[in-house]
Amino acid sequence: MTLPSDLQKTALYALHVELGAKMVPFAGYSMPVQYPTGIMAEHQHTRDKVGLFDVSHMGQIQLLGKPVQELAKLLETLVPSDIQILKPQRQRYTVLTNAQGGIEDDLIVAHGGDHLHLVVNASNKKADYELLEKYLGKHCQVKLLENVSLLALQGPLSAKILQRLGADLTTLPFMGYRSVSLASIPCMISRSGYTGEDGFEISVADKNVLSLAELILRFPEVNPIGLGARDTLRLEAGLCLHGQDISKTTTPIEAGLEWVVSKARRLQGGFVGEAVILKQLAMVPAKKLVGLSLEGRLPARHGNPIIDKEGKIVGEVTSGTFSPTLNKPIALGYVEAKYSEPSTPLWTKVREQKIPAIITALPFVPHRYYRL
Repeated sequence: MTLPSDLQKTALYALHVELGAKMVPFAGYSMPVQYPTGIMAEHQHTRDKVGLFDVSHMGQIQLLGKPVQELAKLLETLVPSDIQILKPQRQRYTVLTNAQGGIEDDLIVAHGGDHLHLVVNASNKKADYELLEKYLGKHCQVKLLENVSLLALQGPLSAKILQRLGADLTTLPFMGYRSVSLASIPCMISRSGYTGEDGFEISVADKNVLSLAELILRFPEVNPIGLGARDTLRLEAGLCLHGQDISKTTTPIEAGLEWVVSKARRLQGGFVGEAVILKQLAMVPAKKLVGLSLEGRLPARHGNPIIDKEGKIVGEVTSGTFSPTLNKPIALGYVEAKYSEPSTPLWTKVREQKIPAIITALPFVPHRYYRL
């Protein structure tokens, strides 16, 4: 397949090609979807050992120029989470909302000591920057970072790999964030990721990322992993993908992300879309995001209808895959709230085949985050 010539390339593009990756267009970038070993092997390798992902297409934005407490207060006007209680070297997941309560994007916010560091989705980073600049730019500096890469090192042995590069991370808990040096290369590192495994996201200058990636890949426990396995891993972990499972037209309550609306914010309000979100918190929303386990081997895909026993459409699949860990198809989708209880039998239609499915509690595969 010939890729469009206007696609952007990350600083690791040549390495991906050298490693035999199949490159595909994604969010305006040419990105590796899989390497020669294939998605199933990459998935299992990450669950068993360590996978290295290039996620440099994602956006990194900093809020600067004010004490962090003031920056947090400003950011709280756009997100429903309590950012002011975020401690130094800690981070949290939240969402940017719109007036209808919809999710403009989901993001990670880290307390960097003298600034807030935001990691946002690749396809939304320009829009996110413009939104932040529009509403906060009069009060603080909003900086979209250039020439910075992002690596994700995921899997049960990931901490041991970084320890060999000189970073003792035994005291860094899940969602911790700190400055470290890996083989004398300065990095900002967080203990987080989107696979359900223990792991790290590493922000590093473009000029150093190739050296760091090559060092990490020298360890026999580490394999390069593409976007294909990243998707199967995050689906098993029950984690939403913006643009599929969550969007501008779905609220955090409908998506099962009510926990991002902090207790203090529920009482105080003061964020975009609060009228809709607080009303949904007080009542059951009309639709809810659920997990589905399917019979057979055929996975459902985005847009496949979810139906009841009479054949009435009661929802729609938003993401689906064949789970390598569970050896069966799994999916996420929205259904009418009355069908959302675990163990509720439903069906989905794939290629005109009616496939039995059952509502399943999330995550499909238990998380293995590092807790102190």
